[in-house]
Amino acid sequence: MVVVFSLFDADRLPNLARRSGISPTNTMNKEARLKASINQKLTETGERDRLKELLRAKLTECGWKDQMKAQCKDVIKQKGLEHVTVEDLVVEVTPKGRALVPDSVKKELLQRIRAFLTQHAS
Repeated sequence: MVVVFSLFDADRLPNLARRSGISPTNTMNKEARLKASINQKLTETGERDRLKELLRAKLTECGWKDQMKAQCKDVIKQKGLEHVTVEDLVVEVTPKGRALVPDSVKKELLQRIRAFLTQHAS
């Protein structure tokens, strides 16, 4: 589920944090600490698991999971089972998988993350 976890990509968290009132400095070290802090808080509170479960449900509901399964089958059919590794599949289908995530799903998750950051900003 590489594509699923990419929505929680730590690179997006500093922007969300800034908009939620958490102000990181420009140094990479501070930004890395901010990312780690946000991820830790998401994990400690159980919000990360709740967000992942919500994402899984939404992606299944909208047919994304079936589309990705079909995409993987197409790649295997084109290249042959013996010539495809899991890594090959990830590289091949990840860009399309990200593009196929409905905007409504992305927006809902981002709203939930923003609300979490606002609630836990100190």
